[in-house]
Amino acid sequence: MQHPDFPKEVERLTYTKEYMDELLEASQRDLRAVQEKIKESMANLEYIDSSDSYINILTNSRFFELALNQKESLEAVRKKPYFARIHFQRTGENQELLYIGKTSLFHNETFEPIIVDWRSPVANVYYDGRLGDITYPVRDEVFTGHLFSKRQYKIEDGELLSFQDVDLTTNDDLLQEALTGKADVRLTEIVATIQKEQNEIIRAHLKQPILVQGAAGSGKTTIALHRISYFLYTMGEHFNPEQLMILAPNKLFIDYIGDVLPELGVERICQTTYAEYVQNATGLKLKLQNSNDQLETIVEEGIDVLPAFNIPQIKGSLFFKELLDRYIKRVEQELAELFDEDVFIEKYRIMRGSHLKRLFLEEFAYMPIEKRIERIKKVVQTEVKRKAKSVLSSLNARYEEMIGKALSGLRDPDKRRATVVKFIDERDERIPKIQAESKSAASLYMKRFEKVKIKQLYRKLLTDRFLLQELSPEWTLEQQERFLQAHLKEKWVLEDLAALYYLHAKIKGISDQWKMRVVFIDEVQDYSLFQLAALQEGLETDMFTMVGDLAQGIHGYRSLTEWESVLKLFPRANYFTLQKSYRTTIEIMNVANKILSKMDENLPLVEPVVRHGQEPTFVQSEKFDTAAISTLYESIKQHGHQSIALICKTTSEAEHYTKLLVEAEVPAEMLSEESALGRSKLLVVPSHLAKGLEFDAVILAAFDLPYFDTTIDRKLLYVALTRAMHELYLVGPSLETFLLEGK
Repeated sequence: MQHPDFPKEVERLTYTKEYMDELLEASQRDLRAVQEKIKESMANLEYIDSSDSYINILTNSRFFELALNQKESLEAVRKKPYFARIHFQRTGENQELLYIGKTSLFHNETFEPIIVDWRSPVANVYYDGRLGDITYPVRDEVFTGHLFSKRQYKIEDGELLSFQDVDLTTNDDLLQEALTGKADVRLTEIVATIQKEQNEIIRAHLKQPILVQGAAGSGKTTIALHRISYFLYTMGEHFNPEQLMILAPNKLFIDYIGDVLPELGVERICQTTYAEYVQNATGLKLKLQNSNDQLETIVEEGIDVLPAFNIPQIKGSLFFKELLDRYIKRVEQELAELFDEDVFIEKYRIMRGSHLKRLFLEEFAYMPIEKRIERIKKVVQTEVKRKAKSVLSSLNARYEEMIGKALSGLRDPDKRRATVVKFIDERDERIPKIQAESKSAASLYMKRFEKVKIKQLYRKLLTDRFLLQELSPEWTLEQQERFLQAHLKEKWVLEDLAALYYLHAKIKGISDQWKMRVVFIDEVQDYSLFQLAALQEGLETDMFTMVGDLAQGIHGYRSLTEWESVLKLFPRANYFTLQKSYRTTIEIMNVANKILSKMDENLPLVEPVVRHGQEPTFVQSEKFDTAAISTLYESIKQHGHQSIALICKTTSEAEHYTKLLVEAEVPAEMLSEESALGRSKLLVVPSHLAKGLEFDAVILAAFDLPYFDTTIDRKLLYVALTRAMHELYLVGPSLETFLLEGK
């Protein structure tokens, strides 16, 4: 039976679309008019006095940009102008029906809010408010009001399909529908179904760092992306998008989120990986070893206990930062000794070296070392310029006085002439010489300070026995020797980047182009404490939004295994936890929770949203059978699923299985970090690369290399199990292969 309000809602949607069409037509006319004005101004540039034409071009270019932005913004949302409505009354004002969408739209003449942006303070009432009396913040004020109802809409291609009234006590059918949707579209539609606990994190204090421990499928990535959008909406007048950076695990992940940010109104933000960012910020070109090589070795050899002196872990520790601080102090002291000489022009002392040394070590100590040297050079140049004038003036006066005395005091004309000529020649020789010296004195004095080569400086630490003994007295001789032996051959690994970035930041400074003011980090559990500390110091900010899951910390041999140390590093941080999973069905999550319960971190079990599906299916097979996989793949496709992954434990397995499938003419493709996500083939994915992704259905295969009951294997298995939204198949010799009890 049709809802009695359905005709009214259709009328409202029609009105909204028609007004948007009017604006689009006006924008199109504005674009054409501005283009004509630009053409006219360009033609006028032929005349000699063209300053007015330049001004017109610049002005009209700005108008063109504004008109184009409005046109693109309207076109982006016309097919789905809004997704919700609140019936709301602010205290002391009239009741309002506010329609909520991805952007705001006001009537040009009446200023009526046709659409309210989801990021606006009043829209928070929809996400956060129960029906009845409520409060909500606007900047530093708190407003009160009454929420009569909340309504959700299903609109596709500009047509209203259905709607329903909801509150926190009803089943959220729209959320259920979104969760049962396809993996390839779900991320872009999540703004309509943001949940209360997610909304709290998105809108958490924007001037403080936050750390989120979120279970698999809890929406960590969604929260990070929407928080960026909310940040720019709220703080946009203080920050340019170029000053915001999202650090993603790999380029595959950047491609995965590529369509989301523009839909959220976010453009020009820096999206990169940690390795790429460090190399850009330092200007270093390094051939990095694959960061997963060590993981693969550990997994293939089934290693559970790492050595006590674990070099990757040491390079990620704050002790290594302390060791580098000692090294930097040593470099600083060596440079300070070069200030022992004073600055002279000819025989005149211009500045004392002791004063410059004090500037270097004390007054300018807040700056990177080479920036201090640049500043001191300017100080010397200024002082040389000032004192050179005084010296020349004093010298001229002295010679004038001496010449005057010679002229008046010497009676012998020959002696007088010779003395005057001598003084004039001496003056004419010294003054140009002093003038010339004054121009180059600062440069000559500062020439002793050579630019530091960061890569060479760091390599010296890794290979110089006497230097290492001096800087790491806490290590035994055996540990120092092991460290040196590990670096005999020059090779660069991910763990070296934090040290190189830190040295660059402290010695050269990070350039403005790469000095981001706000940072968003996904999969933060895969970072080391030193990586975070180096970023914090280099960027000189703690404005970090960090989201991760310790249960998915597959790189624990070199990265974080707890959050306490991160919270000490970011003492202003707000800490949140998300235990509810919106990705998988209850049946799939029950299996994943069995693995989670075996983990060392003692994390609470994940709470799946009430969404049922088919039980995960175990398919017994002693070896990898391409025909069986092909049959299974076709069967899954018959259920309407397009995003289907075959997840293998290791990269070598993924490569081997992909080759076998392709030879058997099964449409399969292996994913790498550089791949673009496709939907037309069976995607073969190594378990470590599946992290952060989701698929409609997953086939988890393990044969020659089962999952062992080790720290890393448990986490890799948990990651693989939690990628599936709707269907999960385990293919292998036995359930024990997947650390599950056989029936």
